[in-house]
Parts: sequence; structure tokens; C-alpha cells
Amino acid sequence: MEPIMQAWEDFARTIEPPALTMDDVELRDHAKQMLHAFAADLATPQSEYEQIAKSRGLGKRGPDDTAAETHAEARLLSGYTVVQLVSEYRALRSSVLMLWAADTGGHQRNDLADITRFNEAVDQALAESIARYEFMVKQSQNMFLAILGHDLRNPLGTVVSGASFLMQAVDLPPKYILVATRMFNSGKRMSKLINDLIDFTRTHLGPGIPIRVKQSSLVGLCEEVVNEARTFHPERSIELQVPGKLDAIFDEGRLAQAMSNLIGNAIQYSSPNFPVSVRLSSDNDTVSISVNNRGETIPPDKMASIFDPMVRIASHVSQMDQNDTERTSLGIGLYIAREIIHAHEGKLHVTSNMEDGTTFMVTMPRLPAGFRDADAATGFKMRQSPGSHD
Repeated sequence: MEPIMQAWEDFARTIEPPALTMDDVELRDHAKQMLHAFAADLATPQSEYEQIAKSRGLGKRGPDDTAAETHAEARLLSGYTVVQLVSEYRALRSSVLMLWAADTGGHQRNDLADITRFNEAVDQALAESIARYEFMVKQSQNMFLAILGHDLRNPLGTVVSGASFLMQAVDLPPKYILVATRMFNSGKRMSKLINDLIDFTRTHLGPGIPIRVKQSSLVGLCEEVVNEARTFHPERSIELQVPGKLDAIFDEGRLAQAMSNLIGNAIQYSSPNFPVSVRLSSDNDTVSISVNNRGETIPPDKMASIFDPMVRIASHVSQMDQNDTERTSLGIGLYIAREIIHAHEGKLHVTSNMEDGTTFMVTMPRLPAGFRDADAATGFKMRQSPGSHD
């Protein structure tokens, strides 16, 4: 035990800067427990199925944290990177095998089997450490984003309110009103990004996006969101086709947010020579909202990850020019829209081809499950006007 732990400590001291702040006890933390776990594993009979599972990092475990998981937490808090964490296991494996070979002389018949079992045990510990390290990093990142988004709201609200006040002034030159208007519009865009950021972290840290539903007009909602998009993008044509009347049970603010994200995405990625088309329809039980644009089609191999925020961000960065500031965004609008639709017990899917362009289709029930049995009590009318208008 001591020669192995000394080799562990010697290697750990080469990792800077974390090693400079740790004493001998901290540098040896959890190594002894892991070595005992390795030894116990070597002495435990194992089936072929268990061997295969362990080689994939899926070995059986108890209800308590393993030494490897505890070690990963300690290393993260000490400032180790994941590369440095993995290098410790590489050093541990190397020192054990070298000492083993020197001790046995390579003549024992069971050496190969024992070495295989040892490597499996190290791989299982490494998998546990990496999984715990990744979980803690992701949790801390999400918490940071949540706090950042929350703390940005108040100062941004002050900027937007001040710009709005200046826009209404009658004793200021037009050039100052123009500047205030730009500040106001930029502030509103920033506010939308912050709200998306908070929603994104909420889906990772909590049960999901909360909604408060009530009976309201889907036609009115679609008209409001489309008119808002037309105001922000006067250079673009946005077509709207809706029935004369269509009510449903939904969260007005959240569904407006989802539609705004879908329309904004369509404007961003479509050709300016073609209009963006928004269409609302329904049968007795289901509502359908489609947002169509004509532009570059989505490759088939990208369809599965189109709602993944991290994949979209990585793809966007790799294709973006240094001066391309107009198209930059957090890239989580589609993800947030999908989560909002899921909260309404609906689905959001996409189709894309050269003939029809790219269409995002929302389908959701007119009445959520909790309201269907109470239809008579609430007086909700499952009727709509057959006509449509723009």
C-alpha cells in the first residue's frame, strides 16, 4: 500500500496549481479506499456478464457514494480539471502494474487474469469519477446561469424603463428620441434572452417550465405575436392564416413566448425574398400551429438534434463569421419552445425539404387532461368559427 500511495502523491504534486495548495493528507485522500476496493474486487468471483458490464463502466454498486465519486468531488473543489483527474488514474494504474511486475517477476500463471481484473476495477472507478465530476460541473454551471439571469433583470429593467420615459418626452430633439428607441428595443431583446436563459436553467434544475392555464383566444394570441414580429421586422413579410374564432385552455404568456421563438427562428434562417407563414387550425380536440419559412433546408442528419441547445450553439459558432453579429444568439429558442409545448401536453416537430421549405408544427390538446372531465363545469365551448382571416 505505501509504495503505491507514495507514487500517487509524487505524481499529484506535479499537477499545478491545485497541488500547491494541498497537504500530504489531501494529496492521498481516497487513494487508500480505492486501492482497498480494487483488492476486494480482485478477490470477488465475477461472471462473464458482470465482466462485460464492468468494462463499460456499468459495474454493480451500493447505495452510498463510492470512493471514486468522493474523490472526484474533492478534486473538482480543489481546482483540478477533468484531464488532471484522468491523469491521476493513469498514474495509479501505471505505478501498480510496474510494482506488480517487479514483485512477481512475471512468472505467475494468474498474472494476466489478475491484471485484467485490476484494469476493469480502475476503469469502473474512473467512470464513476468522471460521471460525478461532470454532474457537479453541470450543476454549478446551471446555478451560475440562473443567478446571472436573475441578477441581470433589475438593472436591465431600469434601462428599459428609462428609455421608455425618454421616448415619450416631447421636449427632446428627434436624434435623442431615436437613440432612446434603439436602447428600448435592444433592452427588450436582452430581456427576452435573459428570460430564455432562466427558463433553460429551470428545466435543468427543477421540474420544468411552470404554466398557468386559462381559457383564452388562440386567434387573438397569434395575431398579437405576429403583429409584434412585424413591428420588430418591418422589412419582412409575415403571413397569418387563422379561423374566425378558436378558444382553448393554455398559458397565454408561455405560448406567446414559444410562438415568438418559432417565428424569430423562421425569420433568422429564411430567405428575405419569401414570406414567413403562420397558420392556426383545429379539430374538436387538437390545436395545430405551423410556422413555415423558405431558406436553406435542415440536413437530415441534423434533424434529431435541432432542438438541442448545445448542438445548435456549437454548429452556429463553427459557421459564423467574426463580423456576423446580427445572427448571434444563445441558440436555445427552439429548446425553450419545445419545453413550453411539452408543458401543455403537446408536441413540437419539424420537417424540411426543398419543395415545402422548413415547417415547425405545434400540436396540443385544446383542453389539458385536468380540464377534460370538468368541461361541463367550466362552461368551455368546444366550438370554433369555420372561416379564416389574416
